[in-house]
This record gives sequence, C-alpha cells and structure tokens, in this order.
Amino acid sequence: MPLAGVIFYFRETPKFFPKEVIYAKLISVFILTFVLPILLFFLLKTIGKVETIHLSSTKERAIPLAIYSVILLLVLQRVINYDEVSELYYFFLGILISTLSCFIMVLLKIKASIHMIAVSGLFMFFVALSIHYSSNFNGILVLMSIVIGAVATSRLHLKAHNYKELLLGLFIGIIPQLMLVNKWLL
Repeated sequence: MPLAGVIFYFRETPKFFPKEVIYAKLISVFILTFVLPILLFFLLKTIGKVETIHLSSTKERAIPLAIYSVILLLVLQRVINYDEVSELYYFFLGILISTLSCFIMVLLKIKASIHMIAVSGLFMFFVALSIHYSSNFNGILVLMSIVIGAVATSRLHLKAHNYKELLLGLFIGIIPQLMLVNKWLL
C-alpha cells in the first residue's frame, strides 16, 4: 500500500519532479516496503519466529511489526524528505503511527486486521489529496471503497478476523492519516 500511495501521489501531483527523482523514490520505496519485508519474512520463518505468512497469532505479529516500524523510520529519514514531498512524508508518518499502534495492540494481545489498516490508510490519503489539490478523485475513491469492502469480506470469509478486528483495523488506518492531515492540508 505505501508503494500505491507513492505512485498515485507522483501521478496526480501538480508539482514538478524530475523523472530521475520519481524513479529513485519509487524504486527505494519498492525495495524497502515490499522486497525487504518479504526477505525478512523468509528469514523469520527460517529461524522459527513465524510459522506462516498469515501471522494468525498476536505472538507471531510482534517481530514483523517491529521490523516494519524500523523500515518505515528508514524510509522517513532517507527516502521521503519533508522538504521535498511533505504530503508523502506525512503519509508515511501516518503509516508508522498505524504500525506502532498495531504493535502496541499486539503487545496487549489485541488483534487488528493489518489488511484493513493498509487499505483504509491509503483511502484516507487519497481523500486528503483530493481535497488538497481540489481535484475530482471520485473514481479512485469509489474503487478504494469497494476494495475496503472486498478486503473486509474476504477476511471474514477466510475466518481470519471478526467484525471487531476489522473495525479496529479500519480505525487504526484512518485515524493517524486524519490526525496528520492538518499538518500538510492547507
């Protein structure tokens, strides 16, 4: 989802960025938020810290969430500069807050849907960009609403989560993005 947010941002922003900068940021975000977590998952599976990709128990979720928080800090410090792309900086800061919130809940033995956190946070970022740029993103917002519904339905169908965990994930995804929107939405 972070990569989808970055792609959408660079596609829709009226600000000028050289293609080299855009490609460098996209490749960096792809490697750090997609490739690296997959490789680290296989490492954690090899050393016996996780059993499956589903991370069904709260115990299995703690280490991956902690590692992902460190990765997000790295992205915020090295890839997404506040001075260059403040919108993306706050988007990633919101993702970090959501990840840390989910990590704290895991420590408290509370499970939230990470899938719902991701899609709802991205949805809120799209809403904020629509307002920020005074653009009509109704099509993508409708599509994202359908995606949120599809994710929730699939998680229920697979019996991976209950309604409470899905709602918790929805709010953990939306609220940090909503709280940070007043920092950059002017």
